Amino acid sequence: MVTKSQKISYIFRKTRGLDYFSKRISDYIVAGLLLSILWPIFISVAFAIKLDSPGNVFFRQTRIGLNGKHFKIWKFRTMVQNSEHLQKDLEAHNEIKGGIIFKIKNDPRMTRIGKFLRRFSLDEIPQLFNVLLGDMSIIGPRPLPLRDIEKMDSALQIRHKVLPGITGLAQVNGRSQCSSEEFFYWDKLYIQRWSLWLDLKIMLKTIPVVIAKKGAC
Repeated sequence: MVTKSQKISYIFRKTRGLDYFSKRISDYIVAGLLLSILWPIFISVAFAIKLDSPGNVFFRQTRIGLNGKHFKIWKFRTMVQNSEHLQKDLEAHNEIKGGIIFKIKNDPRMTRIGKFLRRFSLDEIPQLFNVLLGDMSIIGPRPLPLRDIEKMDSALQIRHKVLPGITGLAQVNGRSQCSSEEFFYWDKLYIQRWSLWLDLKIMLKTIPVVIAKKGAC
């Protein structure tokens, strides 16, 4: 049986110890390499968004990070400009079982280019800058909007004891097809079993999942 002191020690290693710094070093290396490789796609997507619909190229939203810290997540805009205000009218159509996380497969707020970007997760590329800024990791529980956090049970706050990630166990085991319960199950399992080797396996598994568009919305 794991004691309370063992749990505290384990969390400490993940947020402040040598394991944490090893993870951060690998994050900086991977984020830097990906940005150097993906910059042509980055520029092309930005132009496509600007030509497709009026509004900003980027979408920024407050999310909850390590130890409950608020930060602004960066994404390519995939919806109409006032999408957050329109969400209240769509809450009744939420397709995620459990209702904590909000997802609609054929969201009417989605732009034409936005559907393509979501299908291949290209809208997530700007989060590599969040990784370099120290707000996120390459691998970890997805940072949720404030709307979702307000609906979460307090027991799920353990998600905020590690850096949120661009991809994670939930994303390679169902993505948007997961129920709220399944989504948080994978997050807790990741925290319990975390290692650099697990991060590498998730990273490698993310590539075929994205290409195959499994669970994409």
